[in-house]
Amino acid sequence: MDFANLHLSLSNILPEISIAVFLMLVVIFDLISHENKKLIPYISLIGLLITGFIVIIKMGITDSAFAVPSMNAGGMVAVDPFSSYFKLVIILTSIIVIFFSMSSKEIKDIYKRSGEYYALIFGMILGMMLMVSAVDLILIYLSVELLSLSSYVLAGFTKLRDRNSEASLKYIIYGSASSGIMLFGISVLYGLTGTTNLFEINSALQTTQINVFTLSFSIILIFVGLGFKLSAVPFHFWTPDVYEGAPLPITAYLSVASKAAALALLIRFIHSTFVSYVNDNGFWEMITVFDWQTLLIVISLFTMTLGNLTALWQKNLKRLLAYSSIAHAGYLILGLAVLSNAGISAVMLYFLAYLFMNLGAFYVIMLISNDNYKENINDINGLGFSSPLLAVPLSIFLVSLAGIPPTFGFVAKLNLFAAVIDANLITVVIIALLNTVVSVYYYSRLLKHMYFNKSEDTVTPIKVNKMDSAIVFILAGLVVFFGIFFNNIIEFVKNSAQLL
Repeated sequence: MDFANLHLSLSNILPEISIAVFLMLVVIFDLISHENKKLIPYISLIGLLITGFIVIIKMGITDSAFAVPSMNAGGMVAVDPFSSYFKLVIILTSIIVIFFSMSSKEIKDIYKRSGEYYALIFGMILGMMLMVSAVDLILIYLSVELLSLSSYVLAGFTKLRDRNSEASLKYIIYGSASSGIMLFGISVLYGLTGTTNLFEINSALQTTQINVFTLSFSIILIFVGLGFKLSAVPFHFWTPDVYEGAPLPITAYLSVASKAAALALLIRFIHSTFVSYVNDNGFWEMITVFDWQTLLIVISLFTMTLGNLTALWQKNLKRLLAYSSIAHAGYLILGLAVLSNAGISAVMLYFLAYLFMNLGAFYVIMLISNDNYKENINDINGLGFSSPLLAVPLSIFLVSLAGIPPTFGFVAKLNLFAAVIDANLITVVIIALLNTVVSVYYYSRLLKHMYFNKSEDTVTPIKVNKMDSAIVFILAGLVVFFGIFFNNIIEFVKNSAQLL
């Protein structure tokens, strides 16, 4: 690679370089500040805002980075509107989680180690940003591991209760197993095709006679690693325990940002490796070596059904939202199962709605939990009267999660189901609609506790500072605003659904 190409490649990964630089700044400031850690969250926010600005500038660029001269399929990193969109999602989520952390009692209790905490978050961000752009099996695995190693530590970082360490231990055991299985699948796929570049693998699958059974075996092994990150059934079993045991800001972060990166990686993996061409109607014509649609539909239906049914009897708020998160992963995979440009646009819109409503719900629960770590469903009894400034936004988030108008969740779900209907998957849509009805029940159960159940203890209003109130109401406002004025955001998402 000559100097000119190296310079171009480095300019194409400026967002990742920015994150790496601010990661080092956080570590350096942590080392020299000793007792005063108050500026570290603000350094983190500045780094995220600068990175977000760089991503926005590069939003319309379609290019690649770190091309190998001997290969004709581009580089290891794809730079396109699709990756820029998911990078913005990751950065926006990270900014909100930084505010989470600044208000969380759990994080305040480990104030002296907060530098390490924010450095690990930046490690996760770097891994996720590489994941959404990676088009090489080696870089895919390295980026997944970078994300995983940081998140394993963060899941048990506070060490305030036994379940913190339990969450971290379970996460690393299950995660390392899925990572090993994924690596084995990658090695088999490399052995079959002789390359790690996704575009060259695509070419090999179309021009070379390959053992279909061995290829299917390798694909399923790779899907295990990605399905684990997505909390897709049957790779979901870690989710409730880790979500319950991890600090609430990290629980919220894993439920959104980690899922966004895994989803973007899965979409790119399928699109770059197994799509022969896109027809005039926007549907993907797949290379006939593996039945992706059947696998995705089966996984999707099992994921949303198990998530919704298991959430029905949960009493811990974090576990309830964990199973809710599993159910929403099912809807997201369903959009991908359409295997069309419209389906990808619907998935991207759904994820943006999921970001606002899920982070908003977790934010309110964190503010409630700050009062002696209250996380039981009975702890929100009478909240509608004792703390209406928390109950009203939480109600909006729950209504949106259920997909009820006029909220962003309804618009996103309607758009998703329309894409599935266009693919003539009518039976699948009916099952998804029935799942939505089930979800309405457990979300409405939370509303019942807030407005119709009286607390057994003397209820004192939960004190919330102005910054937290502002963030919660901004998120709730966005959920309602995009539920009414949605044309521009849908158009933006469609323009961003362009893969290299």
